[in-house]
Amino acid sequence: MQEMTDETKQMILEFQAYQQQLQSLMMQKESLKLQDMEIDKALEELQGSGQKTAFRITGTVMVSKPVEEIVTDLKETKEAISIRMKSFEKTEGRMTDRLKEIQEKLKEAVK
Repeated sequence: MQEMTDETKQMILEFQAYQQQLQSLMMQKESLKLQDMEIDKALEELQGSGQKTAFRITGTVMVSKPVEEIVTDLKETKEAISIRMKSFEKTEGRMTDRLKEIQEKLKEAVK
């Protein structure tokens, strides 16, 4: 068995770092998906209730607010989540591509 070069060891470390970053990104992305689903459910409930006011939790207090205001806030939050998801997807693509590149280089290095 041949000895690994410093360059190969560095590529392995870089590969592992990218894997960890990608895993972290995927967890954040999953959390955003859950938040998005919760917002969808809340919007569905608010719009189907026919109520004029609803309660919203703010810190440790529940506050009565007009449904229209809550719906607007939820839609803005949903839009922000959508933007972050798109950013995460782009980053995920770049990381995946970089992992593939490093993997190919490592395959060549261990031959």
